[in-house]
Amino acid sequence: MEALIEKVRPKLEILGSEIAPYLSALCGEEMYVHVAKHARRTVNPPDDTWVAWAANKRGYKALPHFQVGMFGTHLFIIFAIIYESPNKTVFAKHLEASSKQIKKDLPDQFYWSMDHMNPAGTRQSELKVEDFIAMANKLKSVKKSEVLCGLQIDSKDPILQDGDKLITTIQSTFDKLLPLYKKAF
Repeated sequence: MEALIEKVRPKLEILGSEIAPYLSALCGEEMYVHVAKHARRTVNPPDDTWVAWAANKRGYKALPHFQVGMFGTHLFIIFAIIYESPNKTVFAKHLEASSKQIKKDLPDQFYWSMDHMNPAGTRQSELKVEDFIAMANKLKSVKKSEVLCGLQIDSKDPILQDGDKLITTIQSTFDKLLPLYKKAF
């Protein structure tokens, strides 16, 4: 936990501050930075950590939001609606109604997941329209359901050593994810 607090968290705070104005302009509303604190942990670090941006200064979990974070294997750049959000059903209806268009518009290398604690996901290229409808149905019917979509970058990818390219990739990914965010309201 000490290494996470001293080495990783300051980088996430800098990234959060750098991306917030871009996301605010993109979304047309103020987007606030929320760096994971892992407040209940004292010794054992979590498997992942992140910075999130949402349109609420006090928190992000109850809102559709954007995140950049990392597991040991990869960095993730995502749009997320997690189980605490009342917007799940709104998004589910749009996901179901627009599944063909979403499949067409998002890059094949993006991935989808229904569990923010699990580093795995399913590539967009492997999903069929029926899979989007199944995700929508789960969002509507299962209280603890959630959905995430975005890009994974392998931890060995050289882009992670080039701050400018990484920022550009994050911004480009958020550009592509914006229609999902807009469908959550």
